Amino acid sequence: MMKKISSILFNAWILLSGLLALLSAAFIFIYIVKNGFKAMTWEFILSNPAGIPLGSEGGILPAIIGSLLLMLISCVFASILAISTAVYIVFYCKSKRMESLAHVVIQCMAGVPSIILGLFGYTFMVANLKMGRSLISAGLTSGIMIFPFIQARVEKTFREFSSSMLFSSYALGTTKLYTLLRLVLPQSIKDIVSSVTLAGGFAMGAAAPIILTGAVIFAPIPKSLSSPVMALPFHLYILTGEGISTEKSYGTALVLILLLFIINSVSISLTFWRKEAAK
Repeated sequence: MMKKISSILFNAWILLSGLLALLSAAFIFIYIVKNGFKAMTWEFILSNPAGIPLGSEGGILPAIIGSLLLMLISCVFASILAISTAVYIVFYCKSKRMESLAHVVIQCMAGVPSIILGLFGYTFMVANLKMGRSLISAGLTSGIMIFPFIQARVEKTFREFSSSMLFSSYALGTTKLYTLLRLVLPQSIKDIVSSVTLAGGFAMGAAAPIILTGAVIFAPIPKSLSSPVMALPFHLYILTGEGISTEKSYGTALVLILLLFIINSVSISLTFWRKEAAK
């Protein structure tokens, strides 16, 4: 009897916790939509910031383009490092000590606060490497932030790959590199892309890593990697922190949420597509 009561209470607690989380997220989303919908016009989306103080009028097009470019650079940089690291750990590393050391380093990187990464990016890239406050500096710093996120998921994908397919490939006399390029990576591409898009959404919504490395209050659409850049999170921070325009700050937040929703939807669709294909 006590076990049955405990099971009922535990299930009720899980259900209540889930509903509370969903209702909290729904309330935040509805509140932002309600306050930001009034600012959602084509002029707001497709024009540059204007007015005195800057941002009280006009739109956020440079911030939208800047955020997308930052996401692209960070995803490309982080993916190269993450996939290479995962391939080495799963398929080439023979030392358990080296594997454990790599995991410790990656887990420590995942636990570093984003503002510390921003300070590192400023000190190493902006100041020492003389890259300046630029698109490339901010993109690489964001890439360092999302590297552990991608690496852990790609490594998990590789470890779950069918061992019978691997051994069959090796039994045919193929090299490990050929097996990776022609069998493992093509079969895992959807999971890898899904992980990268999720990480890209994480990078797009982070303001701390780019505050010191590339984001500025106003800049045109960047024409090169060395140009400073506007970004939606930093623009939102300026609008709210300086009290410039509450309506446009909610509009900026709504645009950022919608972009993240689209990115996450793509990731979820790829994951679902893979599961359906596996059936």
